[in-house]
Amino acid sequence: MQKVLILLLCFSANCFAQNTLSLPATSSSPKATLEDVSWIAGHWKGEAFGGVTEEIWSPPLGDSMMFVFKLVSEGKVKFYEAGHIQYKNETLVLQLKHFDSSLKGWEEKEETVDFPLVRLEGNRIYFDGFTIEKISGNEINMYVVIGQKDGSSEEVKFNYKKME
Repeated sequence: MQKVLILLLCFSANCFAQNTLSLPATSSSPKATLEDVSWIAGHWKGEAFGGVTEEIWSPPLGDSMMFVFKLVSEGKVKFYEAGHIQYKNETLVLQLKHFDSSLKGWEEKEETVDFPLVRLEGNRIYFDGFTIEKISGNEINMYVVIGQKDGSSEEVKFNYKKME
């Protein structure tokens, strides 16, 4: 299971999933600001992979919105993510790193997993292989294309409720 989790968010597959998009190789990201996505800020909790997921997003500050993610299954932390949405060159990019339960990084020291912005559309933010959807002020969905060991990929939905 850990190898599947390692692949979590590592692949932006060239497949057509229902809720995620890919940025064509010949395209560039559209103009956008952090104010366009500031509604993500907050403490969010949900369920996935047989456990509890938690994300905490900061409001925009210093050209970024930082976040942390945690998956807890069977009472134990399985892994963490730390990252941000960064405003850069008049657009946005979501970048993250994975860590095991002892905070040992999965990616090389200088590497990040990057999701360039594809499009902003109504209540959705489309990054390459990663979509964030606002359902209400207290509920969001995240859709992520996850690569599998056999080379295939699937879109996984995370539903989060805002914690008070």
